[in-house]
Formats: sequence, C-alpha cells, structure tokens
Amino acid sequence: MASSVDHMDHLEAAHLAGEAGRLLVRLRMGIGETMTADEARNRGDAESHEFLAQEISRLHPEDGLLSEEGKDDLTRLTRDRVWIIDPLDGTREFGEPPRDDWAVHVALAHRGRAIVGAVALPGLGVVLSTANPPYANRSNGAVRLVVSRTRPPTSVVELASVLGAELVSMGSAGAKAMAVVLGNADIYFHSGGQYEWDSAAPVAVAKCAGLHVSRGDGSEITYNHEDPWLPDVLICRPELAEQALSAIGTVGSL
Repeated sequence: MASSVDHMDHLEAAHLAGEAGRLLVRLRMGIGETMTADEARNRGDAESHEFLAQEISRLHPEDGLLSEEGKDDLTRLTRDRVWIIDPLDGTREFGEPPRDDWAVHVALAHRGRAIVGAVALPGLGVVLSTANPPYANRSNGAVRLVVSRTRPPTSVVELASVLGAELVSMGSAGAKAMAVVLGNADIYFHSGGQYEWDSAAPVAVAKCAGLHVSRGDGSEITYNHEDPWLPDVLICRPELAEQALSAIGTVGSL
C-alpha cells in the first residue's frame, strides 16, 4: 500500500479531472435537445462521480475516497492517502450554458494535508494542477475580491468594504479559487462553510502556485476529518495575506 505521494499521483489527478471535464462537456451539449438543464445536472453529478470513483478505485484500491456524490463509510479515516473529489462543482452554472464558471475537483490528501490537486475548468478547456504548477499572476490595480454570484455572504460584502475591494461575482468554489491563480481576482474568502471536497483541490493548486492559503484565522486547513465540514477558507496573493487576515478579524468583530 502506498504511504506517500509521488509525481504519478499529480499526473493522474490532472488526467482524471480533465477526462471528467470532457465527459461533462459532451453531456452538456444535450441541454435543450435531449434533456432539460435539471436532467443534465443530475446526470452530470452522477456520471462524473461514477467515472472518477471507478478510476481511482482501479488505480489506487488501497486509498480512501471522499466524494460529494458518494456514500461515506468512514473507512477513509484509517488511510494515510485519501482522494477527495467534487465531480461537478458549480452544478447550477453547469446547467446554464454557455457559462464557464463550473469545475471538476480531484485532490489527494496525505495524512490530512491536500498535497495533490487538479481543478478542471471544462468550459474554458483548462486544467490547473500540481502536476504542472501554475504561476499565480499578479495585479497592480485595485484589489478584487471574488464572491458568489447567487449567495454573497454579508460578511464578504463587509470585508470588501473594509479592504476597499471591488467585488467579482462568480459561480463555483473552484472557479473562484482559480480566478486568483489566473490573475482575474486577488482574494477569495468563503465564510459560509464548505465541505472538504469544495476546497481540497483548489487549496492544493493555489498553494502550489505560491498563493497564501489558510483558514480565516490564519491557521492551516487540514482534511480527512470525520465531519468533512470546513467553516471557512482564504486564498489570496501572498502580499495581501496580512491585510486580508486583519480585515477578516475586523469584520468578525463587527
């Protein structure tokens, strides 16, 4: 049984995320012709999960697995290596072509730390992964804070006010996190709570790209807990980390 992580794990994560993304793109083409948007969303969640779960089981039968769409029997808690996947992040946006702010997440946590990660943005034809570490683009303009387009938490709106930041609305968690990597935003802070599959792959990729990654109080984010609920996540350009953490503390005390 593998007890550590090697380069092949990074390559496999990128490949699997990309293949699942292509599966979803093909499926999405049927919206309005052979299926409704809701039918496509349901099939997308199920078929992407089935593909990823089967491939991970085939490639790494001794590893644990945590998926948004799979039954969690907690055997993963006995494993050092646990794959954490979100087969379709941004299901709402997936069902609204031509929106491209949806994603596929494939991560591998080793002893609680998300080391391997791949985030496919199939609508853009892009896979960002730890196999080929992306370079986080920088911006010298106004600070841009990415926020949910449908459910922007009041705390994040308040945070933007404290930072004097512009709000950038976007769909899935993966798309928002990768917007910082791609230089289309500077800070992603989610305070409304997420599950491990929402952030594991984005966190691994962002960290590999040289970005600051932490909880809202600055502590490390860890994975493969019995309860996969995570209260918050901060991903930002490293030179903004101190300012962002200070502002988060201020908002929390308001």
